[in-house]
Amino acid sequence: MEGPDKAPKRSMRPARPVKRIAISDLMAGGREAVLVHDGTEYRLRLTSNGKLILTK
Repeated sequence: MEGPDKAPKRSMRPARPVKRIAISDLMAGGREAVLVHDGTEYRLRLTSNGKLILTK
């Protein structure tokens, strides 16, 4: 059990850098992109308010 002054144990391996992709690059000038994960398609859409929606 962890006390208030004990942090959880973490791996000592250095963290890998997170890949960053600009939405404008991903969308290639459009407002929608299809992402495939484990054979399932997900749609990433850019709304008129500039927000992102991911749907299955």
